[in-house]
Amino acid sequence: MGSISLRNVGITVAEPLFRNLNLVVAEGDRIGLVAGNGGGKSTLLRCLAGLAEPTAGSIVRSRGLKVGHVEQDLPAGLLDLTLAEAVRRSIPPADRESQGWRVDLVLDELEAPGDLRTRPVRALSGGWQRLALIARAWIADPDALLLDEPTNHLDLEKIRLLEGWITSPLRQVPMVIASHDRQFLEATTNRTLFLRPEVSRLYARPYFAARQALAEDDAADAARLARDAKEAARLRQSAGQLRNIGINSRSDAAQKKSMQMAQRAEALEETLRPARTTRAADIRLASRGTHARVLASLDDVTVRTPDGRALFRTGKLDVRQQDRIVLVGRNGVGKSQLVGLLRRAVLEADGVPGIRVSPSAVMGYLDQQMSQLPPRQTPAELIGGTFRLGDQRTRSLLAGAGFPIEKQAQTIDRLSPGQKARLGLLAIRLAEPNFYLMDEPTNHVDIAGQEQLEAEILAQEATCVLVSHDRSFARAIGTRWLRIEGGRMKEVEGWEEAQ
Repeated sequence: MGSISLRNVGITVAEPLFRNLNLVVAEGDRIGLVAGNGGGKSTLLRCLAGLAEPTAGSIVRSRGLKVGHVEQDLPAGLLDLTLAEAVRRSIPPADRESQGWRVDLVLDELEAPGDLRTRPVRALSGGWQRLALIARAWIADPDALLLDEPTNHLDLEKIRLLEGWITSPLRQVPMVIASHDRQFLEATTNRTLFLRPEVSRLYARPYFAARQALAEDDAADAARLARDAKEAARLRQSAGQLRNIGINSRSDAAQKKSMQMAQRAEALEETLRPARTTRAADIRLASRGTHARVLASLDDVTVRTPDGRALFRTGKLDVRQQDRIVLVGRNGVGKSQLVGLLRRAVLEADGVPGIRVSPSAVMGYLDQQMSQLPPRQTPAELIGGTFRLGDQRTRSLLAGAGFPIEKQAQTIDRLSPGQKARLGLLAIRLAEPNFYLMDEPTNHVDIAGQEQLEAEILAQEATCVLVSHDRSFARAIGTRWLRIEGGRMKEVEGWEEAQ
């Protein structure tokens, strides 16, 4: 069993993403990698895999170490292969004939249905495409495994399947897992690395205990910095007073003492500078009032696929003020279609048969693909034009949401998924809705952003219907849970039953 050793590793892209990182990834390690959007997680994984070089420092892999790397994007060359063949192609060509039996073994471990194995990869759901990439990495028999956002597009059932697969005794290879899914990190990791521009922190604990330790360390650092800043100011003042005394009394000793105090103050001030980190982008919401007690009513609506096939019936449902309804069910059962129907009922003059919406309902909508964002507009054009804001106000709002000036002038189709999510949330905030419809709103939002979004939804007492496979997020904000299965939608008592 080999290892990967990092010595003083740093990555700089315009500005430092992280620096002076020292780490050994060895047997028994399952390291959770946590950072904000654009904080260097994917870049670090590529460096660990040997696909990129760090800006500073060195990475040493044990001789002959085979690294399995599951990136976020699906290679185009796999799309027309069947699932089984895409996995088989990861076996070295000379061994494919004799080792082909391993394909079924790996796909059995991931509980891939037999009929799925003969389908083209392009015809698979996003969740099964993710699991196909994991199967490809594992069948190559790696000595270490690197997973970049492995839960993207997975429903709760598949997330639990992947958790069991990672923690199985069959998988003792060291792993590094980059994820924004807090519950997933808690279930699968035993160490947590928080990547930061100045001082990254590593804890020999799973996510939630590590997050608590990080908060305590940050608080202790803040208290130390406040003390040091106060002491530096005192020394500066004392040095100035002593210097004046020395000049007036022509005392060389007093002036020398003054210089020593000033040097001590400067040394203290120097230690304060590395603690400064880039300001996190803000996620805020706004909610306007309404006198309507019920914002939407559904009367046993049939939810269908785009081609007309019936998926499930809703039964009778009232969405009342301050309800935060979480839709739960496997991928493909129709959760997104129901959110889309509610959106149509708000937007279209003729509405949707079986759905009544209050005339006072003002919608805030966000979907997984950010389809509500015009791809050829820039963020500045969208925010400034839609809400008739001046240039200065537009720039200020976008900067607060994490968009530097150069990003404000790029077309939306060139933004990262995380940036699109933040732009969509900013547009919702400015619309001041009272009825939120959100389909996987945390999919591309980093953990800090998820925590901000949770706090804002609770503070605004927002009325929501949302789809989420993020267990931490759903548990934090949900007041009602609707489970869709077997062609019906049923309200259940709480989050534990909803899962």
